[in-house]
Amino acid sequence: MNHMYKTHRRSFGMLSSLAVLALAATACASTSDAASNSSAGPEETAGSAALAVSYENGIAVLDGQSLEVRQSFDSEAFTRLNAAGDGRSVLVTTSKGFQVLDTKAPEMRQATFAAKAPGHVVRHDGKTILFDDGTGDTTIFESSSLASSGNDLPQTDVVAGQEAHHGVSVKLSDGTLVTTVGTAQSRSGAKALDEQGNEIARNEDCPGVHGEGTAAGEAVVFGCEDGALLYHDGRFDKFTAPDKYGRMGNAFVSESSPLIIGDYKNDPDDEGYLLGKVALIDTEKQSYKILDLPGDLKYTWRGVVRGPQDRAYILATDGSIHVLDPATGKVTGQYPVIDPWEGPKNWQDAHPALTVNGDTAYVADPHNKQVHAVNLATGEKTASVTLDGVPNEMAAAIGR
Repeated sequence: MNHMYKTHRRSFGMLSSLAVLALAATACASTSDAASNSSAGPEETAGSAALAVSYENGIAVLDGQSLEVRQSFDSEAFTRLNAAGDGRSVLVTTSKGFQVLDTKAPEMRQATFAAKAPGHVVRHDGKTILFDDGTGDTTIFESSSLASSGNDLPQTDVVAGQEAHHGVSVKLSDGTLVTTVGTAQSRSGAKALDEQGNEIARNEDCPGVHGEGTAAGEAVVFGCEDGALLYHDGRFDKFTAPDKYGRMGNAFVSESSPLIIGDYKNDPDDEGYLLGKVALIDTEKQSYKILDLPGDLKYTWRGVVRGPQDRAYILATDGSIHVLDPATGKVTGQYPVIDPWEGPKNWQDAHPALTVNGDTAYVADPHNKQVHAVNLATGEKTASVTLDGVPNEMAAAIGR
């Protein structure tokens, strides 16, 4: 069945109230924010882009270098944050949709991309792609166009979804849209549509499909409850986990590397959110393996990013950032940052988190209401700030 593309050329102001945001049943990170994104947008240079930090009923905009609080805004009790890709804006998930936070002004703009249940935000090939879990619709716009649109919204293309589900989409440079397949009750895989909306490939051998990451050569990976699903060169390939239940929920990627790190859980009855294994995927060799992290190293989905030299950086419960080389599977460094901590009771509960802009990592320390900046090349803590609220989610206003 073809999906029709709808182009919206009118502007939108503040939108009328929609259904209350439906939180995902399982933890999900924006893999684009978790990925290495060292190229800055037109408004900022790498390392200087502002940082948005959410806390209960509020959001603070911090200077990207000094961490000085530039401005604070009231918000709904729990909000999610994603870089919009224009070098200055952050998209805030609210009950009305994806609201634009301009971190340069700074101001919370009236402009909101309407969504019944705003979900994943992906940035790729100069475009920003929004997924509405409440409809299954995908909204696409040129990332750079947002910076100059003021309280209006830029021109968007909307690809209508077949059914509402917790999903994600990415648009590739040749116009192909790769998007998940599912319903409100279950998710089964992904499909690829050409620019006219014609289906060119599909794979539904990916139960519980979740998350997205685009590696070098536009190799797109999705997590499954029994492995991972790869789309590359017009076809899907399935990687099967060594465990009957082997869930990869999030992919941590660099667009300059064919190597992907995935979080990994192999006990469906474990209600905790601490993990001790990662999935290692080589999209060129089409290899997939599971790595046990050394010692008692544990992390959550909020604690992995890609950074300098395409390394993976993992914030563990010992309070240190551990440097993992995806090519060898070896931990090559350790940077102490905060005190040891315990895992959250619920995925959305504030717990130590990590995000990155170029060589700078930002670490949320909820216990002390602090955020720290760390130079990932040296391990040096370069700045710290104490906030009025407990930091939860973070997003640097980076480009791409």
